Amino acid sequence: MLKSFDKNAKINEIVATLKEEGGVIIKNLSNQDVIDKVNAELRSHFDDKGDDCQSDFNGFNTKRLDSILAISRTSADLIGHEIIMQVADAALKPFCSNYRIGSSTAIEICPGEKAQELHRDDEIYPHRMPGVEFQVAALWALDDFTIENGATQVIPGSHKWHDDDVENAKAKDVSQAVMPKGSVLIYFGTTVHGGGENRSDKPRSALVTTYSLGWLRQEENHYLTIPKNIAESYPENIRQLMGFASYSKILGTYPGSRVAKKIS
Repeated sequence: MLKSFDKNAKINEIVATLKEEGGVIIKNLSNQDVIDKVNAELRSHFDDKGDDCQSDFNGFNTKRLDSILAISRTSADLIGHEIIMQVADAALKPFCSNYRIGSSTAIEICPGEKAQELHRDDEIYPHRMPGVEFQVAALWALDDFTIENGATQVIPGSHKWHDDDVENAKAKDVSQAVMPKGSVLIYFGTTVHGGGENRSDKPRSALVTTYSLGWLRQEENHYLTIPKNIAESYPENIRQLMGFASYSKILGTYPGSRVAKKIS
């Protein structure tokens, strides 16, 4: 079963549980007003474009959105949340000098959606480095997550598995991330997980952002998906997370600057 902490828990205890179990929940971390604003900003986009990414893997009763920082300004409060940054620092900085958003996706699982195939987010990378975590993810509950509405499935301890073990994952190993709206599930890119089956009569939504090592290619190309004027309007820490910063002042430089002072 996934372990939960309240928002006042010590960071070192949260990180220790993440490293041991591969996933951890922090309950009620966000202000409800922030969650409501994010939901409001995403609603019309879900309705207009949410069906574009439907597939066997993503589901045919699930809506998805990317380019989140281009369509939901309030989402930056979740993506750059101080507690998430502290956990990401502890999880990733042993392997890099800085990290950035790998991808950020809003997901609405609608009634009738089946459980998603269990998988690892790090499957996008062709090689593994034993002992090195490439990514950590923060999945925010934009609605209450329940067993009935498809709370995310997670297999605790699966970040320690060999790749062959993922194919043999069984439902009996799964724990669902039951948590109230405004809570967050944090898990490694190597942790086996998947969306749950929605057996309720209402959709449930989430915002999941992965943070990847700064020397890795990002899954989502923010330089193209986030318009320049919008990217420039965010504070420096968010611009750096989008990727508008060099890695160790060497990789990814651009004329006139080696840090994300201004996009040029």
